[in-house]
Amino acid sequence: MSDPLLLFIAAAFLFAGFVKGVIGLGLPTVSMGLLAVTMQPSHALAIVIVPALVTNIWQTFVGPYLRDIMRRLWPLMAGTVIGIWLNAGMLTGPYARYGAIVLGVLLVIYAIIGLNKFSFNVARRDEKWIGGIVGVMTGVVSAATGVQVIPSMPFMQSIGMEKDELVQALGVFFTVATVALAFNLTTAGLLTAATAWPGAVAMAASFTGMFVGQAVRSRLQPETFRRWFLIAMILLGLYLAGSAVYNIQRA
Repeated sequence: MSDPLLLFIAAAFLFAGFVKGVIGLGLPTVSMGLLAVTMQPSHALAIVIVPALVTNIWQTFVGPYLRDIMRRLWPLMAGTVIGIWLNAGMLTGPYARYGAIVLGVLLVIYAIIGLNKFSFNVARRDEKWIGGIVGVMTGVVSAATGVQVIPSMPFMQSIGMEKDELVQALGVFFTVATVALAFNLTTAGLLTAATAWPGAVAMAASFTGMFVGQAVRSRLQPETFRRWFLIAMILLGLYLAGSAVYNIQRA
């Protein structure tokens, strides 16, 4: 890869790590959105996968709720793995060029949900079967875009977990989904030695950004930052979708 592209990757992950450090999530979503400006979502995902996996594994084991999380969320995770497997061809197939459009639309949906603080409640007796359906939907979307927050995030926020348990649950879920995506990428020949160097740059930038974000968290109003971040995601999503449609029409 050229030096300017490596610098762009470092800057994208530095910002994505900073966002995660301040508000506790968003590294894959932000980095995928930014990288998709310069490359196909499938190639962006090959770079995102290792930093996302490492940070999510760390988040998985920070807390005492792992057993309860596995008991409650296994249908969601199993459904996600199935959905990722079912849509594996989206990475390299004839419809791969539409991935940027889907990613742009998802970023807009994700941001609008966040800005409106949309929420609903799922009864404990229903969370397993609903979780399985949500998981399959999330897996299908994730296989095409690398984004794992729609519709899994609203579902996990709806089942009544405590704050610390939810944070750990996100780490567990994203770890499982990321491993499944890594398998897809390896099968498709996208996760190779060629991605090792940009992946290492992304990893270092991610942790640097997280450290800075955590350091300044007490000085910022996280809710204000979160609001402007979500507005920026809407603009980025509209740009990605619009530019992808334009390029498809020109082809």
